Amino acid sequence: MKIDIFNHIMPRPYFDRLTNMSDRGAYMMKRISAIPMLYDLDERFRKIDQFGPEYQQVFSMNLPPIEVLAGPEDSPELAQIANDGMAEICAKYPDRFPTFVASLPLNNIDAAMDEIDRSIKQLGAAGVQIFSNVNGRSPAEPEFCPIYQRMAELDLPIWLHPTRGADFPDYVTEPRSKYDFWWVFGWPYETTIAMGRIVMSGLFDRLPDIKIITHHMGAMLPYFEGRAGPGLEQLGKRSDDPEDGAALGRLKKRPLDYFRMFYADTALFGSIPATECGLAFFGSDHVLFASDAPFDPEGGSGYIRETLRVLDGITCSREDRQKIYEGNARRLLKLRS
Repeated sequence: MKIDIFNHIMPRPYFDRLTNMSDRGAYMMKRISAIPMLYDLDERFRKIDQFGPEYQQVFSMNLPPIEVLAGPEDSPELAQIANDGMAEICAKYPDRFPTFVASLPLNNIDAAMDEIDRSIKQLGAAGVQIFSNVNGRSPAEPEFCPIYQRMAELDLPIWLHPTRGADFPDYVTEPRSKYDFWWVFGWPYETTIAMGRIVMSGLFDRLPDIKIITHHMGAMLPYFEGRAGPGLEQLGKRSDDPEDGAALGRLKKRPLDYFRMFYADTALFGSIPATECGLAFFGSDHVLFASDAPFDPEGGSGYIRETLRVLDGITCSREDRQKIYEGNARRLLKLRS
């Protein structure tokens, strides 16, 4: 079995609700109308059936984050519509879609906590999705700590997805990011910064068993192991900010040791060297198969095919390949064999 743990969907009720929201509706129609696999279940089956019944998908919602779409009064209802829609599809086709990742209204923490319990305990979600920033705020801020605490208690993972738009310029002298650099390079940076802020907050000391799955193979971390290792061990020695040294002093381990505690997925769009770099950094027990479908030139199947090609071609043992394809997902998501 091959369990694809990070690919995206917009259940039809949620899609219809968004397209009826004036400003955001127009934006969403432009961005995703050419990708029917996101919201058309028949199209999704046409794309994934070519990979056989041994291929399964775990759903998570597409961008933008719910808290970007609606204020704290309305975001809880959007999250419920999204999660109900994903749960309905999983209940109807459990052999193809064994579970889903719940969306949360991160601008309303009380509602988010309620939605965690409802989605996991009533709907069968296997975890929750958060983002690299929450309307511009660090996900490591104290306000979001109850989410991590609850997920640690439930012993289920958190999916960490980057979010950054073209309105975040590449240079401060410019009004917007150009040439799609905001996601090609901006998203790996966003993910890495979020990971770093989580590490420096001491979260892994407080919750050593927390499970956070980072998108795109841990982003920049594997390649920049040297900078995140000896580089961050010099924290506070090269700046006048007292917070730098204080943060390092609060941690029980080296920063690099915490970075290895994250999990990573294989959504790297067909790169064998990058996949092997990430596998070497995180280890086979912390890497899970994911394709990031359907955002490829073929509208859904291209990234799946390329990721399967990469995983079948990397240098690793048969046992490690089985962990990546299936074993780690079953263990973390508590899926039945």
